[in-house]
Amino acid sequence: MTMQHYDPEVAPDPQAWLALDEAIRVGWIRNFHDKAALRTPALDTHVALHATVENQIAMGLSYVADACTRLMAEGLSRHDALHAIAAVLTAYMTELVEEKAEPVLALARYRANCERMSAESWLAWLEEEEE
Repeated sequence: MTMQHYDPEVAPDPQAWLALDEAIRVGWIRNFHDKAALRTPALDTHVALHATVENQIAMGLSYVADACTRLMAEGLSRHDALHAIAAVLTAYMTELVEEKAEPVLALARYRANCERMSAESWLAWLEEEEE
């Protein structure tokens, strides 16, 4: 199965997604955001995080895929679920880079945070950020 475009509301076929060059994946995600006129600060970072979460789901990282499924069952769109997971991923990357956390411990926290996050906690976090 070959892919022709990216839509965050539709899970890409894992094999087709991973068969694409990373530059194509990132380009498609950027095109989606451009066409949808979804403006976000630090668009390059936003797109890279989208691609990373999609890659993790396609690679079968169960705690990421399960988090996406659970968040959608709790009422989030798939796109919003990807954003919620990307926020957890960002915290994990910050631990590694800025806080010099032990990689094994930081990964364990990333997994635990993916496993316990909820649509309610994500929406509460968004509300706090807006204030």
